[in-house]
Amino acid sequence: MTINATVKEAGFRPASRISSIGVSEILKIGARASAMKREGKPVIILGAGEPDFDTPDHVKEAASQAIRRGETKYTALDGTPELKQAIREKFQRENGIAYELDEVTVATGAKQILFNAMAATVDPGNEVIIPTPYWTSYSDIVQICEGKPVLIACDASSGFRLTAEKLEAAITPRTRWVLLNSPSNPSGAAYGAADYRPLLDVLLKHPHVWLLVDDMYEHIVYDDFDFVTPAQLEPRLKERTLTVNGVSKAYAMTGWRIGYAGGPRELIKAMAVVQSQATSCPSSVSQAASVAALTGPQEFLKERRQSFQRRRDLVVAGLNAIEGLDCRVPEGAFYTFSGCKGMLGRVTPVGKRIETDADFCAYLLEDAHVAVVPGTAFGLSPFFRISYATSEGELKEALTRIAAACARLA
Repeated sequence: MTINATVKEAGFRPASRISSIGVSEILKIGARASAMKREGKPVIILGAGEPDFDTPDHVKEAASQAIRRGETKYTALDGTPELKQAIREKFQRENGIAYELDEVTVATGAKQILFNAMAATVDPGNEVIIPTPYWTSYSDIVQICEGKPVLIACDASSGFRLTAEKLEAAITPRTRWVLLNSPSNPSGAAYGAADYRPLLDVLLKHPHVWLLVDDMYEHIVYDDFDFVTPAQLEPRLKERTLTVNGVSKAYAMTGWRIGYAGGPRELIKAMAVVQSQATSCPSSVSQAASVAALTGPQEFLKERRQSFQRRRDLVVAGLNAIEGLDCRVPEGAFYTFSGCKGMLGRVTPVGKRIETDADFCAYLLEDAHVAVVPGTAFGLSPFFRISYATSEGELKEALTRIAAACARLA
């Protein structure tokens, strides 16, 4: 038998580390909704975690100037000195945290920052505590790095926030990290200083446990919520805290792919090893644009935040007006995470019984032509996520359709 015949007979075998991991449910729903739109159906997609605003003009101009100056070559491995300095100043100015240049890293999006951190620190069997609902990639990244995600359910009764009691109970000698996201994707829940304090006190008792905080939605908070981050609140934890952020959400730069973090230099150094064998440096042009984003005018952030808050209020009120749905008011981000337990057990006009939140979301897509994401994708049911990063007109129409579809359920 030839080598080619043997290979063909054996077939493709994925590595065990990804055998239980699939493509994001959010992407699957988006693909289905986009296909329906191409078929001429009037689908409203409320699944994308992406601001509908454009990248600010001064940021785009900075990128254009960088190109004209010929800044299109490789840069330093994990960020240009100019961008690292801008990040240092941002952390000091907005968060009161002092980092040196070698305590800052830049990567191709915050997702790569997370991957670098896990790949650099997690050995097989190490545990990473992740409160649910969580952003879908957290658990998958830990698994790819051969760690064990320890998922802690945090429902609406706790504001979708982890409590000190649950954290203490979850920590074992194998715990490597606790991963927190504030404001949260998908729930919009945020941790204030009073929410963080009991958690930080628990971590102070367990020096082998490190803390990774994802602050990506820092600038999208409402109702005078006072944003804080753990390394700012508890300096004694700074040497085992990685503070992750980026330009994607606040500055509407999702496609520019720049994430960054501040943390202990030995961790940053280890993360650079991973990045050196993965992507090497981030885009030179995107880094120049990010310098402008972090050091340029910031006034527009307030205007965009106010626009998001109007949309939040519209969506929360619209959902809570529908019998069978229950939507908590989120502190930040641009998502609602609404309970749909009251819809379970009901029957669609074609006689299909709704058993799960995934069934409910599939019904909304097929019947109302509104694409939303089930809570199962984020580790907590029965809920569904709406991204209100779209026009008020589309949101009003979507809410009208959702209400009508729910009314048609027997």
